[in-house]
Amino acid sequence: MRRTWKHPALLLSSVGISNLGAWVYFIALNLIVLDRTNSAFAVSILYMLVPIAALLSSFWSGTVIDRVDKRNLMVLLDLSRAVLIAVLPWIDSLFVLYALVFFINIGSSLFESASLIYMTKLVSKTNRQRFNALKNFIQSCGFILGPTIAGLLFLVGSPTFAIYLNAGALGLSALILFSLPDIEKQTTITGAERLSFAMIVADWKETLHYAHKHRYITLVYGLFCVMTIFMSGLDSLEATFATHVLDFSESTYGFLVSIAGLGIIAGSVINATCTKWLSLRFLIGFGAIATPVGYLIFATSTDFVIAALGFFLLTFALSFANTGFLSFYQNNVPVSIMGRFSGVINVAESILIIGLTLSIGLLAETFSIRSTYTVFSLGFLAIGLITLPVVFTRSKQALYTMKGEEESKAS
Repeated sequence: MRRTWKHPALLLSSVGISNLGAWVYFIALNLIVLDRTNSAFAVSILYMLVPIAALLSSFWSGTVIDRVDKRNLMVLLDLSRAVLIAVLPWIDSLFVLYALVFFINIGSSLFESASLIYMTKLVSKTNRQRFNALKNFIQSCGFILGPTIAGLLFLVGSPTFAIYLNAGALGLSALILFSLPDIEKQTTITGAERLSFAMIVADWKETLHYAHKHRYITLVYGLFCVMTIFMSGLDSLEATFATHVLDFSESTYGFLVSIAGLGIIAGSVINATCTKWLSLRFLIGFGAIATPVGYLIFATSTDFVIAALGFFLLTFALSFANTGFLSFYQNNVPVSIMGRFSGVINVAESILIIGLTLSIGLLAETFSIRSTYTVFSLGFLAIGLITLPVVFTRSKQALYTMKGEEESKAS
């Protein structure tokens, strides 16, 4: 058991260090930009660069990731981001700073895709559900501890010091990754196989053909992406709803966010300890229904207790959905095209996230914030109700998938 989990434990530690550092870095960067410009809009550009970088890199990233050694790529990306982040405090030009942040975000997007494939190869099918739950737990701990650690660092140092600390964290993450086994022997894109537009087009055609041929897998993963789109849109109104509609103070809202963090930690712990009794169908079905119900409770709340209940439920259920959908994806999509498959889906997802976020913002300005939040929460719940029969359907392919899942548990 110890030998089975030795390498996955190292990978989880690398993920945890990198994730914690990312929270510290982003909060520190917000303060640096705000201090230099005294402009909320200048800070908001930092948030806009994340989906833009993900969108632009998704067109071609899968072609690269599926053809190179994932571990070496992850090490290179960690070191590259560490260098770029360490340079940020020395940059005087705001435009150059945004450009570096944009490339850092592209590196983060590539790292996420490459790490997903490496995890799938490193962790056996029987251990993936527990591994994904533990990964979710570690990331949610970063969600809670990151801002706290950032605040403590600002007391003893400065945002610049926090930036350097994150660069060091990425360097440590790269060192841990380098100690992990090289589990693939693939040739990189060089020589005759140099990255080209024709290669990207051919890969898109191959991926779309696979998606069409395996429509059930595509549908289930697509529904999860739609859930992500709704959550991103609703989250963009979250702070405004809490402070303007419910009239919470900033400190009260911060406490509400902490309760959300506790919800996802509680869900992740249950997922990690009860994998023998929780099937993927249950994880996906419960997460798809209970997550929008949590948003709906928050949307209709009038006091802190009800709002906190909604926040806790939505993040608690989200941990089930994340573990279930990710395990389903890893168990069904071949690792040979996993980067390209997620890349194609992510292009559509990023476009829809940007579009839905803008739409929700405009509708909230035109109508009331509460009515907009409630209507989109109901729309989110409708997606969950659609997901439920899809996941539990007994089509030939669905039956095969679920049997494979149960056999892996039995072994």
